[in-house]
Amino acid sequence: MSEPLDPYPREPRDTVSPGDGGAASLAIREAETLEGGPVPGTAASAKARSLWTDAWHDLRRNPVFVLSALVILFLLLIAVWPGLVAGGNPLQCDLAKSQEGPQSGHPFGFDAQGCDVFTRTVHGARASITVGVCATAGAALLGSVLGGLAGFYGGWWDALLSRLADVFFGIPIILGGLVFLSVVTSGSVWPVVGFIVLLGWPQISRIARGAVVAAKQHDYVQAARALGAGNARLLLRHIAPNAVAPVIVVATIALGTYIALEATLSFIGVGLKPPTVSWGIDISNASNQIRNAPHMLLWPAGALSITVLAFIMLGDAVRDALDPKLR
Repeated sequence: MSEPLDPYPREPRDTVSPGDGGAASLAIREAETLEGGPVPGTAASAKARSLWTDAWHDLRRNPVFVLSALVILFLLLIAVWPGLVAGGNPLQCDLAKSQEGPQSGHPFGFDAQGCDVFTRTVHGARASITVGVCATAGAALLGSVLGGLAGFYGGWWDALLSRLADVFFGIPIILGGLVFLSVVTSGSVWPVVGFIVLLGWPQISRIARGAVVAAKQHDYVQAARALGAGNARLLLRHIAPNAVAPVIVVATIALGTYIALEATLSFIGVGLKPPTVSWGIDISNASNQIRNAPHMLLWPAGALSITVLAFIMLGDAVRDALDPKLR
């Protein structure tokens, strides 16, 4: 006697019995191997899906990021250990070789004082990159703290910091540098760093304020507040990690801008001063000899341009990776 037909037939589906856990795990691993990553819906996929993981996944496959990162790593290397590339003394000059062109052992030629242009170009990376990195770190830290507090607390604190930022936004950078740095007798990097931080924090503070204002409206922040979390815990554990991405993007792009600003201030004579070796100083010294000895200007200006371009390209790549709207 045949079995009665099921009036509600169901589509067959794959099931895994409790005893087939090893086979199911093997199938998932095989699928991950074939697809090149975790299978969507699995625990491995859920664990890997985060903003920073996705960003790093995209950055590793972005040729712009890879190229700019390699250039920046090389620049950082010669900034820390310039003797690895140029073993000479950048302050050792011979007037008998003034403005001579490239020759054996001196591929970039000599400047007006008879100094080796190659050695000075390599050693000049230290001052320029030190100014850029320290000024960016200081401006990002100060701007993030002030902007984050303004966006979190609001009220009179927000209004006060916003008006203060507007005052600094209204100061022309070059004019401010002429006024501020002209009264400083030291020619080291730290007065220049302090000046850039003083005028650079308002931009980052506005970015940080907007990110914090947007983050504190999320449901998870409201839930944590309802469960009794204090302001410090809300700001440090829940809001700051989700608001730091735009600050990183702006700071990375600004780093290249600050290096160019240091060179500009040194060019007009109010930034770094001799005996400090800087690309801006060498460009300033070579500007009057551009017709007689163009190699004096070519190499420090080229090194400055490549450095600024590398940091801007890095910032653009990081922005594209961290912006969810571009996914």
